[in-house]
Amino acid sequence: MCNLYTLTTNQQAIRDLVEVTHDSLGNLEPVLDVYPDRPAPVVRNVEGERELARLTWGMPTPPQFLKAPDAPDTGVTNIRNTDSPHWRRWLGSSHRCVVPATVFSEYGQRPDPATKRKPLHWFALNEAQPLFFFAGIWTPWRGTRGSNRTPRVGEHQLFAFLTCEPNAVVKPVHPKAMPVILTTPEEVETWLSADWPQAKALQRPLSDDALVEVERPKGKAAEDGSAA
Repeated sequence: MCNLYTLTTNQQAIRDLVEVTHDSLGNLEPVLDVYPDRPAPVVRNVEGERELARLTWGMPTPPQFLKAPDAPDTGVTNIRNTDSPHWRRWLGSSHRCVVPATVFSEYGQRPDPATKRKPLHWFALNEAQPLFFFAGIWTPWRGTRGSNRTPRVGEHQLFAFLTCEPNAVVKPVHPKAMPVILTTPEEVETWLSADWPQAKALQRPLSDDALVEVERPKGKAAEDGSAA
């Protein structure tokens, strides 16, 4: 599953494509590598406005998968089963969001013989790595995030994005799933505002000719080769 993606664009490009009416993001870094349980930009519907905000990556974990009731929750970053009662509560338009990105990663299945680590593969719409959006959901949540060593107790604003069957580009690397990707203003608008049956139709693989594997992203993850 995708647990690292990169955003290299400016706020105005995001605002223009999604018709943002309220921006509470602050300054957007020119290169942003996003890891689980870290803050990242999303666009969501809030009180009749289209808001660009910074939320934490990882929705609340289903209780049965927590190690203990009072254990810190590191969150669920990728969501596949939208029929689950745990996720259904957040599928209405008021809890949907879109997550801007320019490239995302998946780990390969076979470790490198030299390093013994699984290689990281990167995917973008094309070699220029233009802006696209993941189809996401979000929620306010109160509890403990982080780890036992560094717990963060309090109010949190959380998000994650949906996954689906992989297309022919991603499948050789990650045969189980790929993120749900939106590439047009019309798809973004449908995801943010349509009734769920219409929005759910977007939970499908991106066409094979609309995605490429790139050598490496334009970002900090490319410079140090890490995925911490």
